[in-house]
Amino acid sequence: MTLYSSEFNPAPIRRIGFLLFSGFPVACLTTAIDTLHTANELAGHQVFSWSLVTETGARAIASAGLPFEADCSLAETDAIDCLFLLSGPEAEFCDPVRGHGRLRYLARHGILLGAAAGGVFPLARSGVLSGRRCAVHWSYRTAFEAAFPECNAIDRLAVRDGPVHTISGAAAMFDLTLELIGTALGDAAMNEVACMFQHPVLRSGSARQKVPVLQSARTVDQMPPAVKQAISIFSENVETPVGIREVARRTGISPRQLERSFRTATGLSPGEYYRRQRLKTARQMVRYSWDSISDIAHSVGYASSSTLTLHYRKFYGVTPVQDRKQTFLPDTGISAGNLPASDRVPATAVTFTSG
Repeated sequence: MTLYSSEFNPAPIRRIGFLLFSGFPVACLTTAIDTLHTANELAGHQVFSWSLVTETGARAIASAGLPFEADCSLAETDAIDCLFLLSGPEAEFCDPVRGHGRLRYLARHGILLGAAAGGVFPLARSGVLSGRRCAVHWSYRTAFEAAFPECNAIDRLAVRDGPVHTISGAAAMFDLTLELIGTALGDAAMNEVACMFQHPVLRSGSARQKVPVLQSARTVDQMPPAVKQAISIFSENVETPVGIREVARRTGISPRQLERSFRTATGLSPGEYYRRQRLKTARQMVRYSWDSISDIAHSVGYASSSTLTLHYRKFYGVTPVQDRKQTFLPDTGISAGNLPASDRVPATAVTFTSG
């Protein structure tokens, strides 16, 4: 079973670089390295090698606050088969012209490029993802689609489109690493490594991502058919909200039946669930895009930013502007000048670094 939703049959990838941005998710890195190290031990020699790369060769601080020393700078990456970008969605190069140019250079010279979790954002900014399919984590997919309409974000664990890999998160990174082991050492080795970690099965990359249901311990795919279909309709009609009666009609049940089903499954009415889903989408945009609060309000079906702010504060305890300010912390490397003027952090509140 192949992880990628692609017909492409890759050659063995043995030399892997991980391009780390400040705030990168440490689980994506340690999962991959630990699994590759186990494969090397099983083989009795070094089949796989890896290097930690940063833009300048300086250390990178993970999202959990752990420091990682770099083996080399991005300009020095040559002897690798693949380079994975690991970051949060807000990550950018200190020198975007040189950083993006280097990624395009590597792609032209046969280096496979990839991204895990938020690393898809800086990869898309380089232009490498333009016109390609990519896996984007559900928690910031809306912000990604708004920022990069030229990319085709799809709801899958992992995607390979030509020479570009994209992976939705740390668990999918584990699946990918197992597949790399299978390609290089065979299915028996892949199975043994999986069992070493008590990993039950290699999932297909074409499988949909697990998305949590609001106020529930279950995921969307575990919902009753009518509720699952209604949630899908809600997701497809964020900017222009659809009436609950229309949703009930499209799911083939009465409004009262839909009400009962929703309350039983989620503890919320359909209308309240829909409102919270739109607020959740707004929060993605607030945290992971540069759009103004007014534009975000309109994109999730609110007539004005003041109404969105009222509901947002009630549900999240902060206003959208406050939430955005709290998201852009000093170690992200993001300049306050990149924020919309109305949303910028006062100079006395936060000092931004260059990365």
